[in-house]
Amino acid sequence: MVRRSKPLPSDLARGGMTEFQEQLRQQHEKTMHQELEMLLSSNTGLEAQISRKDFEGFKNIFHRFLQRKGPSVEWAKIQRPPEDLIQPYEKIRAEGVPEGITASLNKLVVVKLNGGLGTSMGCKGPKSLISVSNENTFLDLTVQQIEHLNKTYNADVPLVLMNSFNTDEDTNKILQKYTHHRVKIHTFNQSRYPRINKESLLPIAKELGMKGENADAWYPPGHGDIYASFHNSGLLDTLLAQGKEYIFVSNIDNLGATVDLSIVHHLMSQPADRRCEFIMEVTDKTRADVKGGTLIQYEDHLRLLEIAQVPKAHVDEFKSVTKFKIFNTNNLWISLPAIKRLQQENSMDLEIIVNPKKREFPSTPHIKLGSSFTKVQQFLTRFDSIPDMLELDHLTVSGDVTFGKNVSLKGTVIIIANHGDRIDIPAGAVLENKIVSGNLRILDH
Repeated sequence: MVRRSKPLPSDLARGGMTEFQEQLRQQHEKTMHQELEMLLSSNTGLEAQISRKDFEGFKNIFHRFLQRKGPSVEWAKIQRPPEDLIQPYEKIRAEGVPEGITASLNKLVVVKLNGGLGTSMGCKGPKSLISVSNENTFLDLTVQQIEHLNKTYNADVPLVLMNSFNTDEDTNKILQKYTHHRVKIHTFNQSRYPRINKESLLPIAKELGMKGENADAWYPPGHGDIYASFHNSGLLDTLLAQGKEYIFVSNIDNLGATVDLSIVHHLMSQPADRRCEFIMEVTDKTRADVKGGTLIQYEDHLRLLEIAQVPKAHVDEFKSVTKFKIFNTNNLWISLPAIKRLQQENSMDLEIIVNPKKREFPSTPHIKLGSSFTKVQQFLTRFDSIPDMLELDHLTVSGDVTFGKNVSLKGTVIIIANHGDRIDIPAGAVLENKIVSGNLRILDH
């Protein structure tokens, strides 16, 4: 036996460093709170009242962010989820749907995540307002789907939109057109949090406003913010008072995410004290879904793993369709009483995913499309088939441009049709590091 009578220098150094790090964390929190108060003092109206509630949530996340020690997952501990934890849809559908399904539907609320802009589709404004079929927008088609459900089953399933500060104003302007539809529509906003400087860990915003240099100083948190925002808005209590028990959550641009009567019956047919509180719809992962979240077994718990949580050394492994076979569709069925209980207990410990405002994956091409590609219908008519872009780094297209079948784009490709000109990229063309101008001159880039 060796008895250590005095601490070794390494122990002293470690203890001193731990104490220093704790003091540093406390100082960061104190300074952050002071900065947030300064931001609130720049506006004394309703905006400040709403922001104060948002900032309480942000303080909690910032505190947990400062407490982080290393990666959120240890890769060696990740296992495939047990087969019996994933119920085949065929098994649920085999239960059948009773004639009295209306009573169950009346306990359901459809929630659409409506916080995103259409920038990834080359469009301005909320993604939900993009025309996708016969001049119908994502929002039009969503309202029509729920109205059809209500009429068919004489039900009262409301639609709730979770907006962000990016989409709220434009969305509320358009909601008037649905006044005479058989769908009650409610909205609430997800939180607005300040972006922080990576070095100083302080907000980059100088005031609460969203204009000028402050336009990019704020961000809506991820979809996990739905629980706190829904609860804080008061809408959760309103719906519970109306006898609603479950929400069906999906992305506004996922038109395939419709109310499934088999799942509704599966949820409602269980005894009230044994009902499932959370269901996630998953499907088989394909090569087109390699960046989407997947389910894993981790320390005896089933959990969702997103690509932003994956260490860089294991990204390719994460994208594998052989090791990770499950793809999260982001279609969720959640118990309203469970949300209220967990929020009141403050026991919902959601993962914090740090998202630096930069391109994290160089393999993702940077694409800029001109005004001729603004609407989805225009977009579709200009492509006989989607080009092969596996080796594409950058694409800029401007003017009247169409693409034939089996076009391959590699490296940096710039295609500019001048006013009055038209460029037709022929079928089978391979453009690698090329500039295509109005007279179809092909130049090395």
